[in-house]
Amino acid sequence: MAISDDFKEQLKAGRIVDALTLALGEAVELEITTWVSSSKNSETNTQAETAKPTPDSRMRTRLNIVDGAIDNEVGSRFIGNGPYTELREFHMEQVQQGRQIIQHNLENLQQLFTVLTHTLTHLPSASRRLADGNSVLPPSAPDNKQ
Repeated sequence: MAISDDFKEQLKAGRIVDALTLALGEAVELEITTWVSSSKNSETNTQAETAKPTPDSRMRTRLNIVDGAIDNEVGSRFIGNGPYTELREFHMEQVQQGRQIIQHNLENLQQLFTVLTHTLTHLPSASRRLADGNSVLPPSAPDNKQ
């Protein structure tokens, strides 16, 4: 199940704290990959083979805000006189946008935690069921999707 699906399931079950914990856990890392696919032999390659970039044809950056780590991988075709050197600037622009996305996501999560904390402090103590492991909100009605 995808993380977004897990998040939605936690919300539907009324487990807001678990949903927010899941969201925060996913908000700490971003991976940006720029790669050039090869069109030659596309008739003989399966979709899975063409969907995977070879290490020499990709640039990848991982940003982890918890560890403060930035890992870069640059394929040989992107350096020196390689055929894809003009894509380095594009990749770096994407990395910069990724940093902005992380910052925006963290600001949104901070606002969400503030609203949640404010809401929880104003609930009557009889309606707080966190102590016994239950959620504050009742489960939502099941989806009527078929």
